[in-house]
Amino acid sequence: MRAAIAQLDARQQPWLGPWRALVQQVKAALEGDLTLLQALNGQVPTAVRFVPAGDLPVDMAYEQYVFDTGRCPTREGLHDFFNALMWLELPLVKRQLNRLHVGQIAAQGVGGRRGPVRDAATLFDENGAVLTAPPALWDALAARDWRRLFVDLRSEWTKAKVLVVGHALLEKLATPRKNLTAHVWSHPCPDGTTAEVDRWLAGQLTADRLAAKPFLPLPVLGIPGWCPGNEDFSFYDDPLVFRAARSQAARSP
Repeated sequence: MRAAIAQLDARQQPWLGPWRALVQQVKAALEGDLTLLQALNGQVPTAVRFVPAGDLPVDMAYEQYVFDTGRCPTREGLHDFFNALMWLELPLVKRQLNRLHVGQIAAQGVGGRRGPVRDAATLFDENGAVLTAPPALWDALAARDWRRLFVDLRSEWTKAKVLVVGHALLEKLATPRKNLTAHVWSHPCPDGTTAEVDRWLAGQLTADRLAAKPFLPLPVLGIPGWCPGNEDFSFYDDPLVFRAARSQAARSP
């Protein structure tokens, strides 16, 4: 785990850029022989206290435990490391997602199925991103017009920002694969500090909106500057990654 965290480099991994300072702080703490939990709990402020995963009672839902105790069970490894980073950097978003889960549990119980709200909340929590971009990029993304999005409008990406907030996606990006796809919140994110984005996004995350699954797929390694290979525009000719919208696919011979 220490080796995996030590290898994280925001200079080479642009998706880590917004989290660079915090990543460096935790890395430095780990180099001083602190445990991951000690390194995380040493950051200020902390919205929750990070505790060993074994502290979660076997008969209690994870989300309920976090809500009731203010403690976040955390395992060694990149997955929970990035989850903790999101708690530290986007506390309002993480609290809102937690409240939505607990509200749905109160209404429907835990059960074998999570239901549409909890499914969408989990999907965004694990794999979400927000996008600040000119309208033309949004239109191309909504249409899944990948050639226009990434080639014709390539210069427009200098005006765009993609903030990956899904901790599982950040874990996967530690060893990037071409098919990694973010679920982008389908409302333009205002440009601002991380704290401002945190407040805005927390307000967007309502049960009604999540039930409608307001996400747009974005193959993140197609973003200019995120993968050297996409400088060759044949990169985007892979239909298994850059898939047409269903209506377009249905019309194809």
